Amino acid sequence: TEDEWSPPPRCIRGRTCSKSDIEIENGFISESSSIYILNKEIQYKCKPGYATADGNSSGSITCLQNGWSAQPICINSSEKCGPPPPISNGGTTSFLLKVYVPQSRVEYQCQSYYELQGSNYVTCSNGEWSEPPRCIHPCIITEENMNKNNIKLKGRSDRKYYAKTGDTIEFMCKLGYNANTSILSFQAVCREGIVEYPRCE
Repeated sequence: TEDEWSPPPRCIRGRTCSKSDIEIENGFISESSSIYILNKEIQYKCKPGYATADGNSSGSITCLQNGWSAQPICINSSEKCGPPPPISNGGTTSFLLKVYVPQSRVEYQCQSYYELQGSNYVTCSNGEWSEPPRCIHPCIITEENMNKNNIKLKGRSDRKYYAKTGDTIEFMCKLGYNANTSILSFQAVCREGIVEYPRCE
């Protein structure tokens, strides 16, 4: 400045990362340096027969301001799973990956009105997925089928009604018709998409 010097600069120690902080399970770093400067990228490799969750046997990590970037885990290739099996009338709740590490879990869900039977989740173990669930068909009560049997839904005015397996559907005769099947048949139970209609004459 006009009458005096501006404050002198300060030299501060640059951020570094240590090789000793790297812990890649079933993998290694081939470089010989022990200290790395900020933004330095180094290569790693998995042991033979091992790979990361995305199927790669090598890759890189970077020295960042708060330490090394996320360090991978190399797993035995024979223990990994591919995408989980598809199911009819349903699917997974997340985007599918090409490869899953052991003990990964994936959740399933069914389409509307379908009932999930079994566990919502499958688990990857020893290279295979556990048994996936089933999506059970609903019973679809239609006006056409009710008209054929001269019946209607009891206490409802729906022209089409969806019932899940195990649900009880109550029917009654239309005005002017009498029951032609047992009284118990008017409380029909949905069985995996099938329902036996009572009949009125």
